Amino acid sequence: MAETTQKRPLIWIMAGESSGDLYGARIAKELKKLNPDCDIKGMGGAKMKAAGVDILVDSTELGVVGIVEVLGIIFTFIRIMLFLTKEAAKQRPDVVLMVDYPGFNIRFAKRCWKMGIPVVWYISPQVWVWRKSNIPKYAKYCKKMLVIFPFETEVWEGTGLEAQFTGHPLIEVIRERKDPAIQRDPNRVLLLPGSRKSETSRLVEPFLAAAKLLSAKNPDLKFMIAAPREKTYRDIQRQMELFKQKNGADGLEKIEISCGETARWMQEASTGLAASGTVTVESAISDLPLVVAYKLNPVTFFMARWFLVGKLFRGFFTMPNIIMDKCVFEEFLQDQVTPETLADAMKKILPGGERRDAVMADMQAMRDALSCGAENATANAAAAVMEVAMR
Repeated sequence: MAETTQKRPLIWIMAGESSGDLYGARIAKELKKLNPDCDIKGMGGAKMKAAGVDILVDSTELGVVGIVEVLGIIFTFIRIMLFLTKEAAKQRPDVVLMVDYPGFNIRFAKRCWKMGIPVVWYISPQVWVWRKSNIPKYAKYCKKMLVIFPFETEVWEGTGLEAQFTGHPLIEVIRERKDPAIQRDPNRVLLLPGSRKSETSRLVEPFLAAAKLLSAKNPDLKFMIAAPREKTYRDIQRQMELFKQKNGADGLEKIEISCGETARWMQEASTGLAASGTVTVESAISDLPLVVAYKLNPVTFFMARWFLVGKLFRGFFTMPNIIMDKCVFEEFLQDQVTPETLADAMKKILPGGERRDAVMADMQAMRDALSCGAENATANAAAAVMEVAMR
């Protein structure tokens, strides 16, 4: 873009969770390739900082789910919102890129819109599941919506908001990190009970109990719990100790915990059991068959149960299932999450299991759909952001 030499744009990137931090960092690097002189600031974590983003707010511990959990740190959110609003008014960024994190970012987007600061949204909020009434707000506050799932452009048709499918960034992330030296171990099972304490506190116990049931029937199986960072690692350790106190240590000797090596274990394991979230898409792209589970705070679930049970988009809450509009990964919610149901479902996707071949084929079809001719998804997204910044 020849015009990039005429201006030194100030771009803000707003990410509130670990996945957003990763995507924000990659976009920052691509923006620097487009215009080495651009100034990039924002809210994010270690990856964005390493990518050269001037971090205004560290969002490392802001990833929470559920009404009850949010209430616990609501004053922190208010303080951050007031600080960022003041800074935006002072600095006047040429564009603010909101990376997912809809609860916080939609409120900040409204403030930016009132100040006349252009907003681009990356990774469409799941308005096709949650609060469709918010669609007009996004259409009003945003200049452009950059979506990572091909069906999402249809969601925004007729709203007046331009939606562009840029491809899913995890396709290239996983392609780049693949280690050809790592081979699949048919007896290795990966457990992914989430990255938040609110998730691990509810899922570690049934995951461990399911692992014990599987191990009793197949003694050759080995289990690895993958924690994305040190805090989650410690939370999982505490949950394991509680499990031992309640159920004894018998059968847990084959269950290990690792920290910061999730990508490696996704390549080495043959089968997985995971909390619902981005990790399910990551696993499908990595060719790792999963069983998926999720449990919310009982109060949160009680308040949202009519939404969760009766109005699931395409009838699923697991993203690969939604993308393919079919049950790729068996999924279990709230009271369905029992050791017995999880173990039975896992047995079907172990090597030689009755569902494994079908799941492997569905994962390949999903990868094809997410690529859709957009192999360099991050570069596509960065170009769209820079185009708005240079207006």
